[in-house]
This record gives sequence, C-alpha cells and structure tokens, in this order.
Amino acid sequence: MKQHWLTLLIVVVIFLLWNTPVMIPLKILIVFFHELSHGLAAVLTGGSIESISISPQQGGLTTTRGGSLFLITSAGYLGSLLIGVLLYLSALKSKADKLIMGALGATMLLVAALYMRELFALGFTIAAGVAMLASARFLPENINDAALRVLGLVSMGYVPFDILSDTIIRSNLRSDAYILSAQTGLPTVLWGGLWLLASLVVIFYTFKKSLR
Repeated sequence: MKQHWLTLLIVVVIFLLWNTPVMIPLKILIVFFHELSHGLAAVLTGGSIESISISPQQGGLTTTRGGSLFLITSAGYLGSLLIGVLLYLSALKSKADKLIMGALGATMLLVAALYMRELFALGFTIAAGVAMLASARFLPENINDAALRVLGLVSMGYVPFDILSDTIIRSNLRSDAYILSAQTGLPTVLWGGLWLLASLVVIFYTFKKSLR
C-alpha cells in the first residue's frame, strides 16, 4: 500500500504542476524519448539515424535514412509511451533503480555524442545525462526509484495529451499522423485517434498491473 500511495502522490503533484515552468525540462525530456523512438525504429527496420534535435518549445526532429517509413513514423508517440511504461514498472518492480538511472544517463550522453548537432539539443541532452549519472552514483536507491517513477508517469501522461493536441485538435499541423496520412491516404485524425486509443489502453493495463 505504501508503494501505491507514493505513486498516487506523484500523480497528484504532476497534475498540479503540469502547466508550470517546473515541468518544462521533463516535457522536453519526453520529446527526446519521442525522437529517440523514431531513430530506434529506423535502426530496427534496417535504416540509420542521421541526426536528432529537440527545442525549448518542446519540438523535435529526427532525420533517418532507410528503414520502414510507416514504422518509423508510428514509433514516436507509442515508443515514448513504451519507454515511460518500462521506466515506471522497472522502478516499481525491481531494486536496480540506480543501475537503470545510470544506463539511461549513459544512453543520453551516447545519443548526444553521435546524433546531436544543434546547441540547445546538445546542451540539454548532455546536462540531463550527467544529472542522471550523478543521481545513480551519489543519491540513494529510494531517490532514484522516485525519480524513475516521475519520468515514467510524466511520459505516460504526456503522450495522450500530445496526440490529442497535435493530431486531433490541430490536425493541420505537420505531425507524425499528418505524415502518415500523406503516406496512406487515411485522415490525420484517424491515425491520431488510433494512437490515442492505444495509449489509453496501455496506460490502463500498466496501472492495473502495477496495482497487483
């Protein structure tokens, strides 16, 4: 029960702070997860990553070569959601919080070194990676556990709001769904609706699993 109350407390705090400047770095980090998911989809389908960029306005761009365009385009929202789910469940179910935080920080530094070209993207990713490595090295297990839960829950919460805003409410934006619509001829809102439904189902079953 103590674990469930901690999760509930984190959810309440995230909700109260959602539209405040405090959340901006976390939201930009989720954009990084989104763009990294595009890149990983490219690599896993036989392509490669050319560059990754993120901006202070919570925007991002990943340039890839080769691979399955359909899967690469689809991977952004759902991939960042999956990363959030894995971080949350790993924190909840394992005792390797410091190891997971350190691995995440090392991954960010590696991506920065290989694929970041713009100053803000490079600086933010390096700073976040160093902070994660420092947390893993110097802070106790319970602090790393709480931090991973926060990252996981923010990612899980950000994805459906982002899908709703970018692909349904503002379907004219050049979003992933807009690009997929151009590839398939199916409406942007259809892809956005499918991704939104999928994200809500995944979040529901993640919380159901975590409450057992």
